[in-house]
Amino acid sequence: MTTVDREYTAKITEKRSRFIAVLFPAADDDAVKAVLKRQARKLKRARHHCWAARWKGPDGQLVEQSRDDGEVGKPGLRMLQTLQRNDLEGAIVVSRIFGGVKLGPAGVGRAFREVAGIVAGEAIE
Repeated sequence: MTTVDREYTAKITEKRSRFIAVLFPAADDDAVKAVLKRQARKLKRARHHCWAARWKGPDGQLVEQSRDDGEVGKPGLRMLQTLQRNDLEGAIVVSRIFGGVKLGPAGVGRAFREVAGIVAGEAIE
């Protein structure tokens, strides 16, 4: 497993909605909460801040968590699958700024997966 060693960012636009991803080192819930809080302050227009994380707990067991933050399309799960597929230890937060056009669950899930894939690809290069 590759441990994320620094912060990476990526952005995409899908039908005027902006998706901003941050991949970062995370060893516990507190690291995720800190980045969530920072992104919420920084991106005040974002309606959703979804996330997924993988880290080794104190007992060495792998901890995997994700949250959809009320968004459709299971974005937390999509991002967790991206971390799993790339065998990364760390966390991804993706914030969505709604652009006025509904994407539907499939479109939202696809957009979250795409931006998570971009940022994960940067970390493994």
